Amino acid sequence: MADESKLALFFDFENLALGIKDTKEKIFNVDLVLGRLVEKGRIVVKKAYADWEVYSKYKRPFHEAAVELIYIPRKAISGKNSADIRLCVDALDLCHSKEHIDIFVIASGDSDFSPLVSKLRENNKQVIGLGVKNSTSGLLIDNCDEFIFYEDLARQQQKRPVFRNLPEKKAEAFQRLVDAVLALQRENKEVIWSSMVKQTIQRKHPQFDESYYGFSTFSKLLVEAEKEGIVTLEKDKRSGSYVLTSVRESEIA
Repeated sequence: MADESKLALFFDFENLALGIKDTKEKIFNVDLVLGRLVEKGRIVVKKAYADWEVYSKYKRPFHEAAVELIYIPRKAISGKNSADIRLCVDALDLCHSKEHIDIFVIASGDSDFSPLVSKLRENNKQVIGLGVKNSTSGLLIDNCDEFIFYEDLARQQQKRPVFRNLPEKKAEAFQRLVDAVLALQRENKEVIWSSMVKQTIQRKHPQFDESYYGFSTFSKLLVEAEKEGIVTLEKDKRSGSYVLTSVRESEIA
């Protein structure tokens, strides 16, 4: 859609990989990051900078997520800040050449990226930081418009409701519905229209089609979810469209 935000995502992967070692997660899941960011808009650029010979176990999941891997040799060969410099150059180049990109995501906890964040904001770009709590500089956090901690994404994933007593397809449809509504609530949307919910689901799952789950329209899926006590709906008198006023977050056994 024309009013969708467009995002550019840059991973300083060495910083993230070192930080994640000291968390209970131990392994960095790129899908958690992408799943959170598509709630904000369409990710049109995805680049990750590292010595990928050192972090070879991550190459496949990053490839599958369509992230462009930028190979930066070890610091001993290339110099201390080569990955940082390359990331900054690419981000600033994109800032000036692609006006339609309005959100830049810097996935790192390194305070060295604070000048980049400031320069992007000077150019009227929103900047979101993403990092691991124990390896993130307070200076970087304070300089961003928003900061997301990886551990919070992992915890939110663990808290997702489970619809065990429903048929498999219906449970999957309702799971995607709930995820989308919660995403819109996280983005502080005051009114959650049914069209916004479907758009969010399709950003997360481009193949989504309510007919696969046995519903001829998305509205019928919503009505069935309300019957199951999963969401609460109101009908807008002027447009006739549904507005979602609440969602059930707790586990349904």
